[in-house]
Amino acid sequence: MKLNYYPETDSLYIDLSSKTSTESVEISEGVVIDYDEDGHITGIDIDNASRKIDLKEIILNKVPTQLQAITT
Repeated sequence: MKLNYYPETDSLYIDLSSKTSTESVEISEGVVIDYDEDGHITGIDIDNASRKIDLKEIILNKVPTQLQAITT
């Protein structure tokens, strides 16, 4: 999983899979879920992210794998 924040557009993309998305559905204003050809979620796009979620802190609890990298 990758979290990609784009300050120029204030959008956050949560990349959940390396598979290509084939369908996108807006589930609420400015929140889009991307799906692959099998209907599995590949990503979540959040527009105006700083107004919708707290971007100041990310907490990982009980992650089933080792943390690979942190970049700023």
